[in-house]
Amino acid sequence: MTESHSEEVGDLKRSIDWKQGLAIALGVPLLILPSLGYIPMYLAAAAILIWGLSVLQGFAQSTAYAEMATTFPEASGLPGFAQHVFGNGNRKGKYDMSKLLGGFSAWSYWFAWTPVLAIFSILVGGYLHGLFPALDMFTDYQLSLMSGVVIFTILFVVNWFGLKDGAKLGYVLAAFSLIPLVILTVAPFATGHFDMSKITSDWMPADWSWDLHHILILFGVFAIAQWSACAWETAAIYGPEYKNPAKDVAKALFSCGVICFFSFVLVEAAVIGVLGVDGVQAEAVSPLLPVANAVFGSAGSAITIIMLIAAMVLIIQTAYLGSSRAMHSMAVEGNLPKAFGKTNRQGTPWVAMLVIAIFNLVLISMGNPAAIVAASAIGYTCANGISLFAYVKAKRDPAFANLERPFKAPKGWKGVALAFGLFNLPLCVIGVVYLNSLEVGWAPTWVGFLVLAVYIPIWVYSQHEWHRSKAQLTPAAGTVAG
Repeated sequence: MTESHSEEVGDLKRSIDWKQGLAIALGVPLLILPSLGYIPMYLAAAAILIWGLSVLQGFAQSTAYAEMATTFPEASGLPGFAQHVFGNGNRKGKYDMSKLLGGFSAWSYWFAWTPVLAIFSILVGGYLHGLFPALDMFTDYQLSLMSGVVIFTILFVVNWFGLKDGAKLGYVLAAFSLIPLVILTVAPFATGHFDMSKITSDWMPADWSWDLHHILILFGVFAIAQWSACAWETAAIYGPEYKNPAKDVAKALFSCGVICFFSFVLVEAAVIGVLGVDGVQAEAVSPLLPVANAVFGSAGSAITIIMLIAAMVLIIQTAYLGSSRAMHSMAVEGNLPKAFGKTNRQGTPWVAMLVIAIFNLVLISMGNPAAIVAASAIGYTCANGISLFAYVKAKRDPAFANLERPFKAPKGWKGVALAFGLFNLPLCVIGVVYLNSLEVGWAPTWVGFLVLAVYIPIWVYSQHEWHRSKAQLTPAAGTVAG
């Protein structure tokens, strides 16, 4: 049934190599921007260590994901793996709870990536205010909304012509954003503006203690950090679109991971080394701007804003493509209404992209990027936890024992995956809910749980649709057989 369902909604095209997959995922280092000044609020200069550990966590998790991507080359990354392992066997009645678990993991992943469009549209609006004083005639909300409409429309049109063209846009935006970001990160070390004592003298908050309150904060900080620092697993989501997934997936994943490690650690170190912890906390939303001003002068600030806007369009592109593939995967697996899986002739899931754009224009009304990150981080921890459990199941289940695994994780990786699965679920989920209650109130938590819960009625409808489609195909098959 899955095969015929896939034919109904259209197939993704194998059109990219690992370098193009890397180009699309290169927006991930920019995910540090919403949290660059946030994590030092709780852990001072030790935020540098948190970013490094979180990227290493990403290596542990993505090693499992790389094996899954080559074991199930038709599945779209995390959302595809979990659905395939938990829900692609013999269905147990109309409402198969294993299938629901796989679908819920994919929905959680979708909710983790989708709000990136709204978050960075809000940030683009804020930076535009700083660049063009004449735009003060518009409110922050109006400018953010207009930014969202323009960016989403341009990306929709570009990606209408297929993922290969989206990768080309990634190359262009990477040149305009990541290269200047590297310059901005390295410049303080070269010019002498970096002061190591600002890091060593304020490594941990003065009132830090290892009690339950601070341990819960630590788990919450790791949840927020991994939302950014582990997100390069998005390179695996294009598994069905790589020309040679057996080789391309691992190359794209680990190349992006190395870039992210140095990027996340050095960017935070440069910002704290120039401004100090107090200076970062004073500019929590945009600490790169005073760094640019200190290193390059007032002209540097304007250049930085232009660079950051290009960078934000790049990460919006990454999120737009990743979340639309998640919806396509769910529709193909029968976990979303099949309309969301429709593709055009170039293999672009255009219905999913349209719905995602509309959803994010609504999200922009929340106005606070930190609140949206807090809500979507709940979805991301759920998705990673369930996906890692799916890896463990795929290694143990006899149904998957004989599948070819062109890329294999090191021996004993089941234990590593299980440990990080439990770290995500329940520890990081509990931590981020606790952290949300301290920082931005309960509203983001309720929004997060509400978006996750609304999947249940959507899934029930999808099962009705799936069974209706199956009933329509069965008589036709019988007629042919007769």
